[in-house]
Amino acid sequence: MRTGLTKREKTTAIYFDEYGNMIEVQTHNTDLKKRLTAFAAKHPECCRQMDDDEQGGLTFEIEKGRLSFRLTAPYNEERKQTASEWPKKNGCICKKPG
Repeated sequence: MRTGLTKREKTTAIYFDEYGNMIEVQTHNTDLKKRLTAFAAKHPECCRQMDDDEQGGLTFEIEKGRLSFRLTAPYNEERKQTASEWPKKNGCICKKPG
């Protein structure tokens, strides 16, 4: 979808406070919009679309506890080596993208 917005203007914002039990997610990210739309269709009691800004952005309201953030630490060299060796030892032939 052509929106006229630059990539810098296509943002995702997540709003919540310590008091309420809902989180508001405003996003232009295509994958996240698809995932939230599917989740809202499957679980309307937990999530709903609130707004469409007509420029490619959607706003959802979702219950706290249904959205999570995952922080991943960088792999150290030993872990990289182990991760690289595991598929070879277990017969998995994986091609690198590109």
